[in-house]
Amino acid sequence: MNRNFYFIGIAFFGMINGIFNQLALIFTLLYVQLLAGPLLFGSLSLTLMFASLMVSTATVILGGIPAAIYERITGGSESSDASLWIWLAGTALLALPAAGNFLKIGL
Repeated sequence: MNRNFYFIGIAFFGMINGIFNQLALIFTLLYVQLLAGPLLFGSLSLTLMFASLMVSTATVILGGIPAAIYERITGGSESSDASLWIWLAGTALLALPAAGNFLKIGL
């Protein structure tokens, strides 16, 4: 399979988790308001979008950890199909709490 499809899937699951995972979004919003509130002009909508971006980024990074461990164990110099599948599955598992809201609301 083309590698781009893996990356599109990983980005999709990260986006779904960043937009629809309400618990992670509220948790992140509390910290982003304290840390980046003045940088974002105190705007709640900008802060919410930045918090959503942070959750999406964290999903992609955390989903990639098992794939990185797999690559380290197997000694591969670059990503293989197996490691990309592991990364895709990791992000999909992290996006499971947001899947209900995504299916209910949609994009």
